[in-house]
Amino acid sequence: MQVAGPTAALAGVPAGIQGAGPWLGRRQLFVKFAAEAETATMFTAAALAQEIRRLAARAPYHSLSISGRDPLANAEYLCAMFATEQCPLPVMLDIDGERPEELRSVLRNLSLLQVTVTGMPTDASLERAAASIALGSSLSVEHALVLCPNEQATDAQLLRAVEQAHGASERVQVVIHPPVGEPIDRDRRWVSLIERAASVHADVRLMLRIPSPIGMR
Repeated sequence: MQVAGPTAALAGVPAGIQGAGPWLGRRQLFVKFAAEAETATMFTAAALAQEIRRLAARAPYHSLSISGRDPLANAEYLCAMFATEQCPLPVMLDIDGERPEELRSVLRNLSLLQVTVTGMPTDASLERAAASIALGSSLSVEHALVLCPNEQATDAQLLRAVEQAHGASERVQVVIHPPVGEPIDRDRRWVSLIERAASVHADVRLMLRIPSPIGMR
């Protein structure tokens, strides 16, 4: 009997606009691993590869984004998908950096590794994010740290994140997104933050996120 191969629960393969990071605004296909409360469809790795090729042939896309709930919990599945056939689009993996040990197996298939840290960055989360960034750098994969702080995150925490990223790779792209809806034109906090961050790392950008439902991750 033929073995079907690994399967995963996906919240579909929707088309959308990337809402965060250096590829913000790009039209992408999204492979979204389903969270517990989401409606999910089971895909074999081979079926997903075929679906991506079918969709990419029907309309123009900049790239493929792999995101959703903890993609690297499905590292074996992703490896099986990549082994089935060559992806027709550049591949971006959007992760939280919490599984650097699983990252190595999929890195060579990526065009962009995006490590997104949301809320208030902690020392532990930044340490793991830096380890993921260092892996991307070691294999010459384009890599980025994306900071999406909440209202409680301090400038000191964000600057520490930039310092950690710089220590992991001098080539990392650092993107800082202020909280959606924050009136950034009413004080100089963000201008001052970018000035201070630029003294630590050369490639730091302040960008406004595209909120959902238009912007996706």
